[in-house]
Amino acid sequence: MSTTQTNEWFIGRQNDFESSARSYPRKFPFALAKAKGSWVEDVEGNRYLDFLCGAGTLALGHNDDEVAEAMIALIGSGAPLHTLDLTTPVKDRYVETIFSILPEEMQGNAKIQFCSPSGTDATDAAIKLCKTATGRGNVIAFSGGYHGMGHGALALTGNHNAKMHVQNLMPGVQFMPYPYSYRCPFGLGGEAGAAAAAAYFERMLSDPESGVTRPAAVIIEPIQGEGGVIPAPASFLQTVRRVTKELGIPLIVDEIQCGIGRSGQVFAFEESGIIPDVILMSKAIGGSQPMSVVVYDKSLDKWTAGAHAGTFRGNQLAMAAGTVVLRRISDPEFLSSVREKGAYLKAALEKLQGEVSIIGDVRGRGLMLGIEFIDPDGKKDMMGHPEASGAIAAEVQRRCFSHHLVMEKGGRGGSVMRCLCALTVTKEEIDTMIGIFSDVVREIDREINCR
Repeated sequence: MSTTQTNEWFIGRQNDFESSARSYPRKFPFALAKAKGSWVEDVEGNRYLDFLCGAGTLALGHNDDEVAEAMIALIGSGAPLHTLDLTTPVKDRYVETIFSILPEEMQGNAKIQFCSPSGTDATDAAIKLCKTATGRGNVIAFSGGYHGMGHGALALTGNHNAKMHVQNLMPGVQFMPYPYSYRCPFGLGGEAGAAAAAAYFERMLSDPESGVTRPAAVIIEPIQGEGGVIPAPASFLQTVRRVTKELGIPLIVDEIQCGIGRSGQVFAFEESGIIPDVILMSKAIGGSQPMSVVVYDKSLDKWTAGAHAGTFRGNQLAMAAGTVVLRRISDPEFLSSVREKGAYLKAALEKLQGEVSIIGDVRGRGLMLGIEFIDPDGKKDMMGHPEASGAIAAEVQRRCFSHHLVMEKGGRGGSVMRCLCALTVTKEEIDTMIGIFSDVVREIDREINCR
């Protein structure tokens, strides 16, 4: 093998050229050459099972045949590939497909805004929309939430590390507690913890002495992703929706990571039966190509021409590829398979949890699952659970990679390993993942218990 075609050579060049903000190469030091389905191959010919899949972007896996055919056909047709916000037959079909997957109550009442390519711009666009429509300025977000890395989106994000060196982020953000059963902010957990969070939310918005003025919007992830794969109980989302509706506050649901089939439903909020005012979509909706949109109730459409723009909001390749993804994932049989495979994987992880001392919690829905690692000898929290261990999770991640399994961390202190595999993953591939992951976790558990 040529010395210029090794992982080490490419990573060395990346270190020289790219900024210190790069993150994934620090955990996965390889250079990718090929990818198909749930597998990637590096320049040295090593194959890895990919349970990250572009942070959940690749709903149908790498290089899906039908997605690739749609993009190749578009390129070969002579159609424009860059159109700003001008319409095309490709765009018209894409919008029609997006509207077709919305809850019935939204379909005849929806407007769509195409944004710059990343999800963070969808967040910023939605905040601008709601501020314009309501004439108000504050926004309520939730602890543990993640809404992007832009200046406005970052202000709405809970994680301190990304914010502590950036001063003067968007003002007027009020954080509320998010129900986190395993580490309940009220020390209750379960239904009691969710009820306390719901009551707190309602009281803070309805109490004239709470100090929290009526906001322009409330933004929430139905399943927190970067925050540690924490699903909001249906009862909590129902209270948030009822209160915001009663008070005339637009409710924004961030479905950028948890949506588009990942939870086993088209949108994660559907499990609660609520209808939001605004939906943020990105990642999977572009069929591997960059795309983000805001879909909202037309009563909020108070913008004037050019109030939000983006040079690359007319990505025709993403629209052609995304149409395939949206059609496939919205098929009831496809969603049923996601729920079935998710239940199978979750059961295996829960079984592993019962056999070791370093897994504190397994949670999530569909094929969006999280495994929280703990230090079994660590200090107990008010729920009686040992402290989370980012160090153990990092070691699990490192050893999984050495056994050719790619998984990412998240959650408080990076203590949660996350499953964001392709929704087309096979049972055999899940078994491969379970085998590698279980062997690594058991090995580390034995080492810790022999200290």
